[in-house]
Amino acid sequence: MTAELVRGQNHPLSEVRLEIRISAGRPVVAAAALSDDSGRARSAEWVVHPGAPVLPGLEVSRQAAADHRLAVDLGAMPEAVHRVDVLLALPASGGGPTRFGAVAAPFVAVTGLDGTELASYTITGLDAESAVIALELYRRQGAWKVRAVGQGCTGGLTALLTDLGLTEAGELAAAAEEAVARGLARAVATPPPRSTDDARSQQAPAPPLPDPAAAVSSYDGHSHDGSSYEGSSHEGQVSGTAGPAVAQPASSVGSGGGTPTAGSPPSPPAGGTIDYRHPRRQPAPPPPAATGQPTSPSPSGQPAAPTAAGAAPAGHDGQPARPVAGDATGWSMGERLYNQVWGMFEDLARTTAAYRSAVDFADSRMDRELDQVLSDPRSRMGGQGDAAREAARAKHAQLVDQARAVLDRDLAQLTDESEVVEPALPPAYARWDNPVWHGYRVPMENPMAVRLGDLHLPEDPSLRIPMLIRLPLERGLWIDSGRWASPDDSFADAGQRRRLAMEAAVAHAARLIAVHPPGEFGIHVIDPAGSGAQALASLVGTGVLAEPPAAGAAGVADVLSRLTERVDLVQMAVRGGAPDALPPGFDAGERLLIVNDFPHGFDDRAVTRLRYLADEGPAVGVHLMMVADREDAAAYGPLFDPLWRSLLRLTPVPDDHLADPWVGHAWTYEPPVVPPGSQVLQLVLTQVAAARRDWNR
Repeated sequence: MTAELVRGQNHPLSEVRLEIRISAGRPVVAAAALSDDSGRARSAEWVVHPGAPVLPGLEVSRQAAADHRLAVDLGAMPEAVHRVDVLLALPASGGGPTRFGAVAAPFVAVTGLDGTELASYTITGLDAESAVIALELYRRQGAWKVRAVGQGCTGGLTALLTDLGLTEAGELAAAAEEAVARGLARAVATPPPRSTDDARSQQAPAPPLPDPAAAVSSYDGHSHDGSSYEGSSHEGQVSGTAGPAVAQPASSVGSGGGTPTAGSPPSPPAGGTIDYRHPRRQPAPPPPAATGQPTSPSPSGQPAAPTAAGAAPAGHDGQPARPVAGDATGWSMGERLYNQVWGMFEDLARTTAAYRSAVDFADSRMDRELDQVLSDPRSRMGGQGDAAREAARAKHAQLVDQARAVLDRDLAQLTDESEVVEPALPPAYARWDNPVWHGYRVPMENPMAVRLGDLHLPEDPSLRIPMLIRLPLERGLWIDSGRWASPDDSFADAGQRRRLAMEAAVAHAARLIAVHPPGEFGIHVIDPAGSGAQALASLVGTGVLAEPPAAGAAGVADVLSRLTERVDLVQMAVRGGAPDALPPGFDAGERLLIVNDFPHGFDDRAVTRLRYLADEGPAVGVHLMMVADREDAAAYGPLFDPLWRSLLRLTPVPDDHLADPWVGHAWTYEPPVVPPGSQVLQLVLTQVAAARRDWNR
């Protein structure tokens, strides 16, 4: 359970590889200082800040942001380090608030790498402070603990670092502010509307996209912890201070380049393009010219301007740099690939939002100009009116073509990245037709996430982004066997819909058990009427099920009773602070319950237990997968509405039911289908069954 700390309270840390998540509501600067056993920072090299964001075992964000994620590995800290202070400061530049009392109380959480919250602290009671120590991680008798501090000073980062014993406090604070100022220069808000139509035509409004962790809410309705991208304000970034933007209404999508550092060239002058990419995925700056080599002058005699933001980074041969799989932050290749995939999702969402915004603006501009022509009787008829209408349509076509050209460029770059990333994905992230499954071996570690399908947008249906969901699952799955949207009504037969839904459920279940170590994941099945026997044949035949599928009302009651008792037992142990006090021989592995043809075979008691498992099971490792048509339960009225809302709805056929709440995209979901005639599922399950038998010996 999460320890909710108050000022001065401490809590032991059960892990050494951590993530510190900060949510402040306004952009803040995150830094950290290391101290020895006397509580003093020995030198400037013991401080990480946006200008020097990395030390062994510690990494902070590279710019001011409302949300931060700090990576901490206490096991990699030097032996001389006994304390890590996490610092927050309000940026001196940018014109924002100058004291924490004027902003919402910052929230800080310490989590494990799997996203489990270990401790959290809301920093209340602040007033005139402009820099605070949020919390400290300290070593006591060989063990690490976290303490909520929540104290600061009014002199900003300089005063705070001075209190830590650093004589170079002023220089460190200046370096941090310089890095923050560069970040703010790259993230200036879109210029306000001007009074003339021509000025308004130069804008490309596009709504900001929040953190990718929140992106999962469009899939599964909760704030997920899916990303370790750092230092993002998640706003459309503008190259330059302010300038026209409609000329480049969509972003340029990079292929996973590095974050701009202190050596980055200055931003292009006003009139640059909007860059909607995540700050951690922008291309690295071009290498400086060799010493003594003059810069090519422009026709005006001035040195050529730097490459506009959004241009693909050039390699040594002058060609755009090729994308690289795993080119993102993370402790492992799996985490880096996960973060890279989420970066691709963000980039596609942003560039599509910018394109649609530009098209909407072009449409409204043309409508307004045509209305003006029709409202004037003198120009309504004759050659003058025809010329005005033609000019309005030509301007509209020009704006749309220009926006589409930028979108096509971005889509091409993302397609190149997808072609590199897809073959490099591990089994947990890979499609069933990926060759990685032919070399499959049962893993010995739990994966970070699992692929539940693909996502794409109508602007380019061929560009599909893997839909990765963090593990362990925090909510159940609902495989909808009801009537889906189909223009030709090709799935009118209820039996066909149920068969496809059950096959999709088996594919999801097979992947889940295949990516977990032996004994760490078990599958139970409730099939009251035996209608799913054909689809379940691969699970039953290979012997990967924990027990044969339960049939009839008695079987339903028995399985639900045992799983409910399991949830109760684990909950009591956890809440009592004795998770190791479970009965001898208790199997602590996770459980997945597949329920077919709900509510057939369920009485009121069984329904109550099922809803209990859906609500309480995920927290203790018992997960639910419903294969059902919501209309079949319509006779119960609104009784099951909370149940359906608590589950992540997936379909066995492509469907555009997943919508994100930030830019209004309706994402088309593609289920992970096993290729027709392929034996990959059978081969994988056979290996899983053999590994389980060896593990049980």
